[in-house]
This record gives sequence, structure tokens and C-alpha cells, in this order.
Amino acid sequence: MNKKESIKIAFLKSIPILCSYLFVSMAYGILMQEAGFSWVYSLIVSLSVYTGTFQFVLITFLSSGASILTVALTAFLMNSRQTFYSLSFVEEFKKMGKRMVYMIHTMTDETYAVNLTLETQENKEDIMFWVALFSRCYWMIGTVVGGILGQIIPYDMEGIDFCMTALFLIIFIDQWEKNTNHLPALLGLGIAILTLFVVGAQNFMLPALLLVSGILLLIKDRKERI
Repeated sequence: MNKKESIKIAFLKSIPILCSYLFVSMAYGILMQEAGFSWVYSLIVSLSVYTGTFQFVLITFLSSGASILTVALTAFLMNSRQTFYSLSFVEEFKKMGKRMVYMIHTMTDETYAVNLTLETQENKEDIMFWVALFSRCYWMIGTVVGGILGQIIPYDMEGIDFCMTALFLIIFIDQWEKNTNHLPALLGLGIAILTLFVVGAQNFMLPALLLVSGILLLIKDRKERI
């Protein structure tokens, strides 16, 4: 497979991300504009931070003058789940040379989900890189467009972020249909619901990931011993 074919496959794989990122990043750009920050600042944040959920929270921090420590701690806690995502692709990242740092920086929920569908794909590492690059471009383009739209037209974006939920639902269904072993999916759903009720919607993600990862590692270790 040549470079052109890898780019084509990566683009096709990234279309669901395109459909969600453009709208959500436009909403982010509009909210930044409403908070008094032009599209230039929105673009700079997207280039350096690049984590959708926290970028929305960051708008409040920037407007309220929160301390750097508060911003840093919140960012770490909100995005610590990415640590677990990256463990799934340690070997692939090692093979990518200089691109490894970029892949770590651009790992998101959406690129992680799409990369999981590439297990049997030829030139997997190249496709992963282009998916990450395309996805980041989608987000930055939407950010700029949203910032500009926020200057010229009033537009209510309430509820547009549901497209992210729809994206994950589609990917979940696709993975369910492709795999015969549904234990990880059922385990993830069960533990996520349990932790949601125990610690609440704002704090359930990290403990759920810890529990699911730990249980799956124990199951794997037990199978290997048998």
C-alpha cells in the first residue's frame, strides 16, 4: 500500500470524526467569541491544548482568572483517561519514530476509537498518523469558523455537542458487530453505569477506566496461566 492509498483510507475512516468535530469546534469558537476572545485565541488554544471537553471548561477559567494550578490540575484529571488509551498503542507508537510525539499529543477519544478498527489494516501506523492529522485539522478549521461566525451572526448551538455521543454509539455498534467476544463491552457498560451512580457524572470516567482495565488485565493474565 502506497502513501496515497493510506491517506485515502485514513480520510474515509476519519469522516465520522469530521462530522462531529466541525460542529462541536464551531460551538467552541462561538463560545470563545462570546467570552471576549477572538478566533485567533481559539486557534492558539486548539493548537496547544487540543482536548475538546477541557477546552470548553477552559473558557470559564480564562474568563474568571483562575490560577495556573487550578487549570493544570483540572486538565490532568479530566484527561488522565488518555493514559489508558495510549497503552493500547504502545507498540505502534514505537514504530512511528519522530511521529510518536505527535501521536501522543493528538490522541483523543475519537481517534482512539477509530484506530481500534484498524487492527488488521495494512500500513496501520501510517493510517493512524493521517487519521490524527486530519482530525486535528477538522477541529482547528471548525474553531476558526466558529470564532468568525460568532462575530457576525447570533446562533444558538445548544445541544450540538450530542453529535459526539452519536459518534461513539455508532463506533460501539460497529465494534459489537465485528467481534464475537462481547465481554469487554458488557464489562465497560456495567462498570460505567455503576460508577456513574456511585461518584456522579463529573467523576465516573477515571474510576471506571481503572476498574475495567484492571479486571481485563486480570482476566488476560489468568487465561495465559491456564
